[in-house]
Order: sequence, then structure tokens, then C-alpha cells
Amino acid sequence: MIRVVVDSIRVSLLTQNRVVVLRETDSTRYLPIWIGPFEAEAIAMAIQGHEPVRPLTHDLLKSLIGDLGGQISHIFVNDIRDSTFYARIVIEQDGRTIEVDARPSDAVALAVRTEAPIYVESHVIEQAG
Repeated sequence: MIRVVVDSIRVSLLTQNRVVVLRETDSTRYLPIWIGPFEAEAIAMAIQGHEPVRPLTHDLLKSLIGDLGGQISHIFVNDIRDSTFYARIVIEQDGRTIEVDARPSDAVALAVRTEAPIYVESHVIEQAG
């Protein structure tokens, strides 16, 4: 797996669609993933350190996992099929590892809130980076 960080959130001037750009930490390779406007806002808010007045869905998930004794170990974008990206959230709880299927946008929004590392499988960057 390749370690990445959120480089930026961008908006298409033509379509107003959003893209989260992940950058490989040890090189200049990038992975753009198109995401929805709400997820883009959730990621941007966390990166900028803004606390919502009421918890957003990703804040709720963070609290829920923590209250149940879990901790986000990392997230990883594990596949791309037919231009659709797939991700996994890896949770450590009471000595066991739990992997949860997720949209990459939700996984990244959770990772930036918990400061969990983000990884991408090498074949995904080779195919879409």
C-alpha cells in the first residue's frame, strides 16, 4: 500500500463537481477522486479545523466508534472498477481488527477527523493516478 495525504479539494468550473486530490507522500504522483459536494465540504471543514455546531455524519461516526472502544487504524482505497473507487475503514477494537466497506469520500472524511493514515493500493494509483 502507498501512503497518501489529502492534497486539495477542487471544483470543476464547468460542472461544479468536486474532486479530492490525494498525493503520494514519497513522490509527486496524484490520485483524483470525484466526490459529492457534501463530502467535499465535510473533508474541507475537517482540514481547516472548523467544528460544526452540531455533529455531521462523519463526526457522529467518529464518536460512535470511539464510544464503542474502537480506534480508526487507517483507511485505504483498495480498488477501482468501472471508474468507481472502493475503500475500507480499518478499526481496531479490543484486540481485533474490523474492516468496513466505505465510499472513499466518507473514508477520507473520517480519516482527516481522526488523523488516521490514508493508503492506496498500488494498482489503483497505477490505473487512475
